[in-house]
Amino acid sequence: MASFSHSVGAQTYRFDSLKEVMAKASPARSGDYLAEVAAQNDGERVAAQMALANIPLKHFLEEALIPYEQDEVTRLIIDTHDKLAFAPVSHLTVGGFRDWLLSDKADETSLRALAPGLTPEMAAAVSKIMRVQDLVLVAQKIRVVTRFRNTMGLRGRLSTRLQPNHPTDDPSGIAASVLDGLLYGNGDAMIGINPATDSTS
Repeated sequence: MASFSHSVGAQTYRFDSLKEVMAKASPARSGDYLAEVAAQNDGERVAAQMALANIPLKHFLEEALIPYEQDEVTRLIIDTHDKLAFAPVSHLTVGGFRDWLLSDKADETSLRALAPGLTPEMAAAVSKIMRVQDLVLVAQKIRVVTRFRNTMGLRGRLSTRLQPNHPTDDPSGIAASVLDGLLYGNGDAMIGINPATDSTS
Protein backbone atom coordinates (compact mmCIF):
# COMPACT_ATOMS: atom_id res chain seq x y z
CA MET A 1 0.00 0.00 0.00
CA ALA A 2 1.50 3.30 -1.10
CA SER A 3 1.70 6.42 1.04
CA PHE A 4 1.47 9.98 -0.22
CA SER A 5 2.61 13.38 0.99
CA HIS A 6 2.52 17.03 0.00
CA SER A 7 3.77 20.24 1.61
CA VAL A 8 1.70 23.36 2.06
CA GLY A 9 3.88 26.20 3.28
CA ALA A 10 6.20 24.82 5.96
CA GLN A 11 3.87 21.92 6.85
CA THR A 12 4.21 18.49 5.21
CA TYR A 13 1.10 16.33 5.32
CA ARG A 14 1.34 12.53 4.98
CA PHE A 15 -1.41 10.17 3.91
CA ASP A 16 -0.99 6.45 4.61
CA SER A 17 -3.20 5.11 1.83
CA LEU A 18 -5.15 5.96 -1.29
CA LYS A 19 -8.31 5.72 0.80
CA GLU A 20 -7.02 8.38 3.21
CA VAL A 21 -5.87 10.82 0.51
CA MET A 22 -9.24 10.43 -1.27
CA ALA A 23 -11.20 11.06 1.94
CA LYS A 24 -9.15 14.09 2.96
CA ALA A 25 -9.26 15.63 -0.53
CA SER A 26 -13.06 15.84 -0.33
CA PRO A 27 -14.83 19.14 0.37
CA ALA A 28 -15.75 19.62 4.03
CA ARG A 29 -18.85 17.60 4.92
CA SER A 30 -20.37 17.03 8.34
CA GLY A 31 -20.72 13.28 7.73
CA ASP A 32 -17.00 12.96 7.01
CA TYR A 33 -16.21 14.76 10.28
CA LEU A 34 -18.56 12.44 12.17
CA ALA A 35 -16.85 9.43 10.56
CA GLU A 36 -13.47 10.98 11.44
CA VAL A 37 -12.17 10.73 7.86
CA ALA A 38 -12.22 14.43 6.92
CA ALA A 39 -9.18 16.68 6.64
CA GLN A 40 -8.54 18.44 9.94
CA ASN A 41 -8.08 21.85 8.31
CA ASP A 42 -7.97 23.59 4.94
CA GLY A 43 -4.20 23.11 4.66
CA GLU A 44 -4.53 19.35 4.98
CA ARG A 45 -7.39 19.35 2.44
CA VAL A 46 -5.30 21.30 -0.09
CA ALA A 47 -2.32 19.00 0.53
CA ALA A 48 -4.53 15.96 -0.05
CA GLN A 49 -5.89 17.47 -3.28
CA MET A 50 -2.38 18.25 -4.51
CA ALA A 51 -1.16 14.76 -3.59
CA LEU A 52 -4.20 13.27 -5.33
CA ALA A 53 -3.51 15.31 -8.48
CA ASN A 54 -0.07 13.67 -8.71
CA ILE A 55 -1.30 10.06 -8.44
CA PRO A 56 -1.20 8.14 -11.75
CA LEU A 57 -4.60 6.90 -12.92
CA LYS A 58 -3.05 3.41 -13.20
CA HIS A 59 -2.61 3.38 -9.42
CA PHE A 60 -6.39 3.02 -9.00
CA LEU A 61 -6.13 -0.36 -10.73
CA GLU A 62 -3.30 -1.44 -8.39
CA GLU A 63 -4.71 -0.32 -5.02
CA ALA A 64 -8.43 -0.84 -4.51
CA LEU A 65 -10.13 1.39 -1.94
CA ILE A 66 -11.98 -1.69 -0.71
CA PRO A 67 -9.88 -4.88 -0.96
CA TYR A 68 -10.66 -7.02 -4.02
CA GLU A 69 -10.99 -10.15 -1.87
CA GLN A 70 -13.60 -8.57 0.40
CA ASP A 71 -15.94 -6.79 -2.00
CA GLU A 72 -18.01 -8.07 -4.92
CA VAL A 73 -18.43 -4.60 -6.42
CA THR A 74 -14.65 -4.05 -6.44
CA ARG A 75 -14.20 -7.44 -8.12
CA LEU A 76 -16.80 -6.56 -10.75
CA ILE A 77 -15.14 -3.19 -11.48
CA ILE A 78 -11.64 -4.67 -11.77
CA ASP A 79 -12.72 -7.80 -13.69
CA THR A 80 -14.71 -5.83 -16.29
CA HIS A 81 -12.22 -2.97 -16.68
CA ASP A 82 -11.54 -2.29 -20.39
CA LYS A 83 -7.78 -1.81 -20.80
CA LEU A 84 -8.07 -0.79 -24.47
CA ALA A 85 -10.58 1.94 -23.66
CA PHE A 86 -8.31 3.13 -20.82
CA ALA A 87 -5.18 3.25 -23.01
CA PRO A 88 -5.55 6.86 -24.28
CA VAL A 89 -5.37 8.26 -20.71
CA SER A 90 -3.45 5.47 -18.96
CA HIS A 91 -0.25 7.56 -18.84
CA LEU A 92 -1.95 10.49 -17.08
CA THR A 93 -2.08 11.49 -13.44
CA VAL A 94 -5.36 12.55 -11.86
CA GLY A 95 -4.35 16.18 -12.46
CA GLY A 96 -3.36 15.43 -16.05
CA PHE A 97 -6.70 13.71 -16.55
CA ARG A 98 -8.47 16.84 -15.27
CA ASP A 99 -6.56 18.93 -17.83
CA TRP A 100 -7.41 16.42 -20.58
CA LEU A 101 -11.12 16.51 -19.67
CA LEU A 102 -11.10 20.32 -19.89
CA SER A 103 -9.26 20.29 -23.24
CA ASP A 104 -10.77 20.15 -26.72
CA LYS A 105 -9.49 16.56 -27.04
CA ALA A 106 -12.27 15.43 -24.71
CA ASP A 107 -15.33 15.50 -26.93
CA GLU A 108 -18.46 13.35 -26.93
CA THR A 109 -16.88 10.64 -29.10
CA SER A 110 -13.71 10.32 -27.03
CA LEU A 111 -15.60 10.42 -23.73
CA ARG A 112 -17.97 7.64 -24.83
CA ALA A 113 -15.02 5.53 -25.98
CA LEU A 114 -13.19 6.15 -22.69
CA ALA A 115 -16.10 5.34 -20.35
CA PRO A 116 -15.53 1.54 -20.11
CA GLY A 117 -11.89 2.20 -19.21
CA LEU A 118 -12.60 4.41 -16.20
CA THR A 119 -13.38 3.16 -12.72
CA PRO A 120 -15.72 4.99 -10.34
CA GLU A 121 -12.71 5.76 -8.14
CA MET A 122 -10.91 7.50 -11.03
CA ALA A 123 -14.00 9.63 -11.70
CA ALA A 124 -14.37 10.42 -7.99
CA ALA A 125 -10.69 11.36 -7.72
CA VAL A 126 -10.74 13.81 -10.61
CA SER A 127 -13.98 15.38 -9.35
CA LYS A 128 -12.26 16.19 -6.02
CA ILE A 129 -9.76 18.48 -7.76
CA MET A 130 -12.28 20.21 -10.05
CA ARG A 131 -14.27 23.35 -9.40
CA VAL A 132 -18.02 23.35 -10.01
CA GLN A 133 -17.42 25.31 -13.24
CA ASP A 134 -15.01 22.57 -14.41
CA LEU A 135 -17.56 19.85 -13.69
CA VAL A 136 -20.27 21.75 -15.59
CA LEU A 137 -17.97 22.29 -18.58
CA VAL A 138 -17.08 18.60 -18.80
CA ALA A 139 -20.69 17.49 -18.27
CA GLN A 140 -21.78 19.66 -21.21
CA LYS A 141 -19.51 17.69 -23.54
CA ILE A 142 -21.61 14.53 -23.43
CA ARG A 143 -25.30 13.71 -23.44
CA VAL A 144 -26.71 10.80 -21.50
CA VAL A 145 -30.35 10.45 -22.54
CA THR A 146 -32.54 7.98 -20.65
CA ARG A 147 -36.14 7.05 -21.32
CA PHE A 148 -38.71 5.21 -19.27
CA ARG A 149 -41.90 7.07 -18.37
CA ASN A 150 -40.25 10.33 -19.25
CA THR A 151 -37.11 11.39 -21.11
CA MET A 152 -34.16 12.92 -19.30
CA GLY A 153 -30.84 14.28 -20.50
CA LEU A 154 -31.97 16.27 -23.53
CA ARG A 155 -30.15 19.50 -24.28
CA GLY A 156 -31.74 22.58 -22.75
CA ARG A 157 -33.86 20.56 -20.29
CA LEU A 158 -33.62 20.40 -16.51
CA SER A 159 -34.75 17.46 -14.40
CA THR A 160 -35.11 17.69 -10.65
CA ARG A 161 -35.00 15.37 -7.68
CA LEU A 162 -37.75 15.69 -5.11
CA GLN A 163 -36.39 14.71 -1.70
CA PRO A 164 -38.87 15.48 1.06
CA ASN A 165 -37.87 15.34 4.70
CA HIS A 166 -40.01 15.38 7.81
CA PRO A 167 -38.60 16.01 11.31
CA THR A 168 -40.48 13.03 12.81
CA ASP A 169 -40.70 10.83 9.68
CA ASP A 170 -44.49 11.16 9.74
CA PRO A 171 -45.84 9.40 6.60
CA SER A 172 -48.63 11.96 6.05
CA GLY A 173 -46.15 14.83 6.40
CA ILE A 174 -43.84 13.17 3.87
CA ALA A 175 -46.78 12.54 1.51
CA ALA A 176 -47.82 16.20 1.78
CA SER A 177 -44.26 17.29 0.89
CA VAL A 178 -44.20 14.92 -2.10
CA LEU A 179 -47.56 16.20 -3.35
CA ASP A 180 -46.45 19.81 -2.89
CA GLY A 181 -43.27 19.16 -4.87
CA LEU A 182 -45.13 17.35 -7.66
CA LEU A 183 -47.57 20.27 -7.96
CA TYR A 184 -44.54 22.49 -8.68
CA GLY A 185 -43.40 20.06 -11.39
CA ASN A 186 -40.50 18.62 -9.37
CA GLY A 187 -39.51 15.00 -9.06
CA ASP A 188 -39.26 13.96 -12.71
CA ALA A 189 -35.70 12.68 -12.18
CA MET A 190 -36.28 11.00 -8.83
CA ILE A 191 -38.35 11.00 -5.69
CA GLY A 192 -36.32 10.02 -2.65
CA ILE A 193 -36.96 10.12 1.06
CA ASN A 194 -34.31 10.83 3.68
CA PRO A 195 -35.34 9.51 7.09
CA ALA A 196 -34.75 11.88 9.97
CA THR A 197 -33.68 9.00 12.23
CA ASP A 198 -31.54 5.88 11.83
CA SER A 199 -34.36 3.60 12.96
CA THR A 200 -35.61 1.02 10.44
CA SER A 201 -39.06 0.86 12.03
